[in-house]
Amino acid sequence: MSPHAPQFCSAATLFVVQDVPKAVAHYRDVLGFKVGFTYGDPVFYGGVERGDVTIHFQAENKTPRESGQGAVNVFVTEVDALHDELKSRGATIVHPPGDRPYGMRDFDIDDLDGNRLTFGMGIGGSD
Repeated sequence: MSPHAPQFCSAATLFVVQDVPKAVAHYRDVLGFKVGFTYGDPVFYGGVERGDVTIHFQAENKTPRESGQGAVNVFVTEVDALHDELKSRGATIVHPPGDRPYGMRDFDIDDLDGNRLTFGMGIGGSD
C-alpha cells in the first residue's frame, strides 16, 4: 500500500449521444475541441478536449441511458469572447452571456443531442 494519499488527477464528462462520429465532428468544428480518440468499428465511443476540459461520448445504443440528458459547467476566461467565437461557428446558443446573482457571468449552449454546456467565469460576489 502506498504511503501517499490518493489524489484526483483529472475527470471526463460523459455524454450519451445518438451518433459518436457526428458528435466528435460537431465539437471539433463548432466548439473548437481537438479530437482525442474514437473507438470501435463502427465507432461507439470517443473523446474530445479543449484546454483542461475533456468530454467523452458514448453511443446511445450501447447504454440504457438516453442521449441529450447531460450537462456540464465549464469555467473559462473571457466568456464574452468565447461566446462570440462559438456563435460565429454556428453553436446553438440557448441563453446569451449575462451576469448572474450567483456570482458568475455565463452562457448556455446545447449540442446536437441536447446536452447542455454552460460556459462561465466568476465575477465576484454571491449571496
